[in-house]
Amino acid sequence: MHKRMTITLDESVYEGLYRTVGKRRMSQFIEDLLRPHVVGTSLDDGYGAMAADKTREAEAAEWRNVLAGNMADAVR
Repeated sequence: MHKRMTITLDESVYEGLYRTVGKRRMSQFIEDLLRPHVVGTSLDDGYGAMAADKTREAEAAEWRNVLAGNMADAVR
């Protein structure tokens, strides 16, 4: 769930942000900068460790391919 908030920035900072990331990407850019400082990184660390496990990734890919094949064969 996202929450809306209003922040105040110096005009030059706002213009630089606008030039750098564009109007529609400001919120995500700011969130990406803030997240490591205000939210625990254990979830990110866990996902990173899982992605680094080549055996696990190979098994997950095999499951994914089998499930996709089963869905293709399913009667609709």
